[in-house]
Amino acid sequence: MPTPLQEIHEAESGLVPGEFRKALGLFDSIMIVAGIMVGSGIFIVSAEISRQVGSAGWLLVTWIITGVLTVAGALSYGELAAMMPQAGGMYVYLREAFSPLLGFLYGWTLLTVIQTGTIAAVAIAFARFGGVAFPVISESHYLIAPIHVLPGYALSLSTAQLTAIGIILLIAAINSYGVQWGKLIQNVFTVAKLAGMVALLLLGAVAFYLHPNVFHANFAGGGWTPHDIVPINSVSAVTAFGMFIAICVSQTGSLFSADSWHDITFVAGEVRNPKRNLPLALGLGTSLVIVLYLLCNLCYLAVLPLHAIQTAPDDRVATLVVATVLPAFGKLAMALLIMVSTFGTVNALTLAGARACYAMAQDGLFFRRAGILNAARVPGWALGLQCLWSLFLVLPRTYDQTTHQYGNLYSNLLDYVISAALLFYIFTVAGLFRLRHTRPDAPRPYRAWGYPWLPALYILGSAIVLGVLFCYRTATTWPGLLIIASGVPVYFYLRWKSKQIRNV
Repeated sequence: MPTPLQEIHEAESGLVPGEFRKALGLFDSIMIVAGIMVGSGIFIVSAEISRQVGSAGWLLVTWIITGVLTVAGALSYGELAAMMPQAGGMYVYLREAFSPLLGFLYGWTLLTVIQTGTIAAVAIAFARFGGVAFPVISESHYLIAPIHVLPGYALSLSTAQLTAIGIILLIAAINSYGVQWGKLIQNVFTVAKLAGMVALLLLGAVAFYLHPNVFHANFAGGGWTPHDIVPINSVSAVTAFGMFIAICVSQTGSLFSADSWHDITFVAGEVRNPKRNLPLALGLGTSLVIVLYLLCNLCYLAVLPLHAIQTAPDDRVATLVVATVLPAFGKLAMALLIMVSTFGTVNALTLAGARACYAMAQDGLFFRRAGILNAARVPGWALGLQCLWSLFLVLPRTYDQTTHQYGNLYSNLLDYVISAALLFYIFTVAGLFRLRHTRPDAPRPYRAWGYPWLPALYILGSAIVLGVLFCYRTATTWPGLLIIASGVPVYFYLRWKSKQIRNV
């Protein structure tokens, strides 16, 4: 509860008890969009994409498609954000456009896997790269050796897992003291990571100037002839159909390296002048990152032969680029950049995710305490719950009984919901069309640029990618629908319980 002095201060500043603080301006909002998009993916996934498409030209085409879809989606979301500038983001849009059930299923999947699983994954990525500077941090350096609890599953605590746990706890604690602290961390770390990406691009420019033959060799004959390809379900990119399949499947890496740009809409209740700043932040933030992503891939191709990109150790393409240009300390410099990048991403994910739980609780579809703001005017209870579940997801390990290798449970869960998340994005943009029909007179401070063609392009392009994934990545797509379906009985139980409470 706020103290009497806090209540006096809030009354004098125009704050109403129980409301969010309007602490985020346009720059802060852009930093959240850009910072949450740039994690570790851009520095890694180009290796897998290059193995799938097999050529420099098609590698760039894959990222261009990602850029078009991402910016088209962001411009479409802008109308919904300006129309409904309240905490909850996609949960609110799906609820209003279609039904509370669809909104809840998104919020359920977000809490159980998408947001918390990503927080756990990015925190582990921070720890892995921290191991470059501090070798004691390792996933194989166990404080508690794996304890097998089920066939194929174990629990463990390594120094890398402990580091990830510490990062998650630290960031959750800081954000519980108010959005002003979260935005400070976000601004500092996003500016630092963007500056680091610019430095990487400058290295690529110098390498191109000194040795242009590498870039020219990658694009010999136009750079369209595939070679050293990894087939996808026996379909190879050497044919037109095979290339189509390869590009669609490779979107799982590139699209989700550019994912979570919409998380700024979760904190809409804390954005000043949201009807203007939210659409601008979505458009400018996504455009900035997509341009940097395309330039990063040109940088890779300017420094490394395509075969070197395809075979980069642990897929760390950017690390190999810096080590090639600056062999003395390139590996350490890249590790530090990725640590900065992932720390900022965990902060942005933490800051944004709890607001969806808050919105669901306000509707009686989640724990009531999650819908209450603490003295710092943030949903502290929801932040704590999100933190605890993220911590839990760090601990379980998958175990391959054939290779005797350990993996991470959240990695499997994220693989399962990638297609499910894309399905929710399609529904959200479709909601733009539905609301134009069902609420034609609703105030729309910003109308989606290029409507109806650009939103339709997003739906069509994403639906094609989704269809290919369901056909050619069945093991990691269909289970995502089961995760979503698990929320249906929870929804009806929570709705029944909410009615019982209201009737008391």
